[in-house]
Amino acid sequence: MLTISAAEVDRALTFPGLVETLRTAFREGAVQPVRHHHGVQRPDGAASTLLLMPAWTDFNAAGTSEGGHIGVKIVTVSPDNNAIGKPAVMGLYLLLDGVTGEPQAMIDGQRLTQWRTTCASALAASYLARKDASRLLVIGAGALSPFLAKAHSAVRPITSIRIWNRTPANAEKVAAALRADGLPASAADDLDAELAEADIIASATISNTPLVKGALLKPGAHVDLVGGFTPEMREADDDAISRARVYVDTRAGATKEAGDIVQPLASGLLKPEAIIGDLHELARGEKQGRQTDSEITLFKSVGAALEDLAAGIAVYKALK
Repeated sequence: MLTISAAEVDRALTFPGLVETLRTAFREGAVQPVRHHHGVQRPDGAASTLLLMPAWTDFNAAGTSEGGHIGVKIVTVSPDNNAIGKPAVMGLYLLLDGVTGEPQAMIDGQRLTQWRTTCASALAASYLARKDASRLLVIGAGALSPFLAKAHSAVRPITSIRIWNRTPANAEKVAAALRADGLPASAADDLDAELAEADIIASATISNTPLVKGALLKPGAHVDLVGGFTPEMREADDDAISRARVYVDTRAGATKEAGDIVQPLASGLLKPEAIIGDLHELARGEKQGRQTDSEITLFKSVGAALEDLAAGIAVYKALK
């Protein structure tokens, strides 16, 4: 069994390559049981959460001649870790042979998640963003921020990357790292002004208060919402939802877990039938993406075990 570090994941993958891998995965599908959530109580301090996200190759689909694979992402969320200088979220990805069950690889789960999450956003943008989209705004300066910048730059001709964060120093830190990699990045201090100018807005925060104001979006803008992963979190306001053609990564996940979808559905602002399509339907050509250069599009992701499986297989095949 291979043990694959974050650095090895980085060497194994490319953004254009993983976007196409995910396109194929969403077209062909996989078996994705409901993810498991378990509360782990402690005698003192906040409880931890254990998440198990399994998926395996759909043997009724194409592309399984090699026998397929089984994968499970194992994630723990321990809120008290921040106080001791450790990440709250830890994770590993276990890849198994689909026929024998033999362990094939143990992969750094945090890095695999960063790659697959942002490449899923780029996959959506390949259908939903204007072909000439060149100005990217990234909201948030966390671990996903540089990956979002690089993933979107892989599918659209980005010439300006602006990073906004509540703490300006953190935005500048991300921008400086992107510049060191040769990307045209700079920190932004006026979020509203940037929202009005951006062709693509990618938001990766854990905000409960919407940061993306729909009234400010220019015609033709594409909104990519990545961060909010509970029904209470909200990155875009009602105006953004009502002005946009709305898409999701998976209907089952987004309509249950994503506040940006759950809350407008509950209020009646967004009707279930107004969610135009998901990544399965876009990849299979069952639903159409952007129709005109002037319309506003919005994509909300919460993550899918299929993405982890596809990315894990790609890493394993590159390194075995």
